[in-house]
Amino acid sequence: MAKARRRVRDTWREKSWYTIKTPVEFGEKEIGSTPARDPEFLPGRTVDVTMRELTGDFSKQYIKLHFEIDNVAGTVANTKFTGHKITTDRIRSMIRRGTSRIDAPVIVTTKDDREIKVHVLAVTSRRAKSSQQKFMRETIENLVAESASEKSFKEFIDVLTSGKLASEIYHNAKKIYPLNRVEIIKSKVFN
Repeated sequence: MAKARRRVRDTWREKSWYTIKTPVEFGEKEIGSTPARDPEFLPGRTVDVTMRELTGDFSKQYIKLHFEIDNVAGTVANTKFTGHKITTDRIRSMIRRGTSRIDAPVIVTTKDDREIKVHVLAVTSRRAKSSQQKFMRETIENLVAESASEKSFKEFIDVLTSGKLASEIYHNAKKIYPLNRVEIIKSKVFN
């Protein structure tokens, strides 16, 4: 007596594809697509995109932007910016023997009350004393907090990811101690 074969449900056929778009701050560009059986399952999914993929600028290949799907309208999944990170190989290439690495993580609030954690990395041209490092860290934290308090969330994200804030910090902090480079290596949006 032959057993009747049970039909296996093909769940892939039940899924629809949704286009993922960046938030308004990044020009609502298409950054991918994702399948889902129901649009309710999409919010909360994360997408990582390099800055080069968004802008076409190959020199920004090392910047990874993090987006999270916020809402779905038809077949379009809209995202919100949740932070960014710089690749570890880029960070390693910045630090050399005989230099000092100064990490300055700081939580700032923008003009429109959005909280962001910003992690700034400054690399000196030669080894700095701990007192100089402490003063440099305090200066960097003050510069970032001041910049955030003057700008809206959209404006602050723009200067954060474009490198303008890092350049501003570099030009103000190099007066304290000679610097090789300043980079914002990480950011995270809280609310």
